[in-house]
Amino acid sequence: MTDRACASASPAAEALGAALHALVAELFPICRSITGDGVRRSLAILSRHLPLDIHEVPSGTQVFDWTVPREWRIRDAFIEDALGRRVLSLRDSTLHVVSYSGPVDAVLPLHELRRHIHTLPDQPGLIPYRTSYYAENWGFCMSHDALEALPEGAYHARIDSELVDGSLTYGEHLHIGATEEEVLLSAHSCHPSLANDNCSGMAVLARLAERMAGRRTRFSYRFLFAPGTIGAITWLARNRERTDRIRHGLVIAGVGDCGAPTYKRSRRGDAGIDVAMAHVLRHLAPDAQVRDFSPYGYDERQYCSPGFDLPVGMLQRSPFGEFPEYHTSADNLDFVRPEMLAHSLELIEAAIEVIEKDRCLRNALPFCEPQLGRRGLYGALGGDANAAKRNLAMLWLLNQSDGSRSLLDIADRARLPFGTIAATAEVLEREGLLVPA
Repeated sequence: MTDRACASASPAAEALGAALHALVAELFPICRSITGDGVRRSLAILSRHLPLDIHEVPSGTQVFDWTVPREWRIRDAFIEDALGRRVLSLRDSTLHVVSYSGPVDAVLPLHELRRHIHTLPDQPGLIPYRTSYYAENWGFCMSHDALEALPEGAYHARIDSELVDGSLTYGEHLHIGATEEEVLLSAHSCHPSLANDNCSGMAVLARLAERMAGRRTRFSYRFLFAPGTIGAITWLARNRERTDRIRHGLVIAGVGDCGAPTYKRSRRGDAGIDVAMAHVLRHLAPDAQVRDFSPYGYDERQYCSPGFDLPVGMLQRSPFGEFPEYHTSADNLDFVRPEMLAHSLELIEAAIEVIEKDRCLRNALPFCEPQLGRRGLYGALGGDANAAKRNLAMLWLLNQSDGSRSLLDIADRARLPFGTIAATAEVLEREGLLVPA
């Protein structure tokens, strides 16, 4: 990650970043998986920032081609040497146990225990993150250095866990707008102590909802916190008849590291959110990259499955799987930076501003340019440092507003920030020069 990407922020952004990082830090130690009390504890923390409707979906529930699994409950996990000294403990890191490990209580020689220990030989100082959601298994994760340091002998391996008929838990919050048309904002809530993936996504969305409270919006905004893959599939199965309300959507994941922002387009490739995010990144994060859709990734691949084909893209910073800290113990609280959390939230809010204010207008005097000077419009727009840009925006709006082009279309063609175009359009509307298309 570059020092340039982690440049200093404004005081307001610093305060916002500090609050976001504090929330990430509170979520970080919790042992989460796709089911269980870790998810519930995390949602309880988020519910202090936004009112959440908590849903419990029983184990065995059929959701399309999947079945809600049994609930995983874990109380402790450790490995002890022959003297009773713990060489590994779940209490030290939630990554030390393979998620969804079944119970075990056995004394094993080291060569047999090794078969159940996962390491990263190429990153010998780090603990990997491993899961076994849909295959009965058990195992531990530790640094390769720590494993290599273990002397031969007998070791006591214990995982105090159970798989029971319980439920899958997810939370959602609906910010009600002027219409029932919705914007879906989704973050996965299943990973254990991985600060960027995805405590950062949960924290940013919770704070966004908190900042939107009381705001009058055109769209309704649905905030969804659900376990990865199976949670999104479960939500879609239970809300199939309502998905036609979704006009825009974003999956938020890995938004706290120092990498440049990365946006992944929806399956459609040209959905409104795709255009809005590309515009925002062009003006607010010129080092960002925009990638085409791929069916490999986070929950956008469920929302964008062909039966739904929802207009949902995905915002992250460093692309998942392409940075060395990904799914390791190096994805810790030091890896997530307050200023990057604040910047990611700023980008999402800027995209919301675009989709909220984007519309088509029509020039009420389309035959040649109207006389702007006698209307005092140059004076109205020329009193600040951005006068020239606003005057240019006025000319672009009058030329392009034929009822077929939206404000965002015009902003992109003029290479001007959407905010400049939208503010100028309001001035021209007040003067009666632009009217709704």
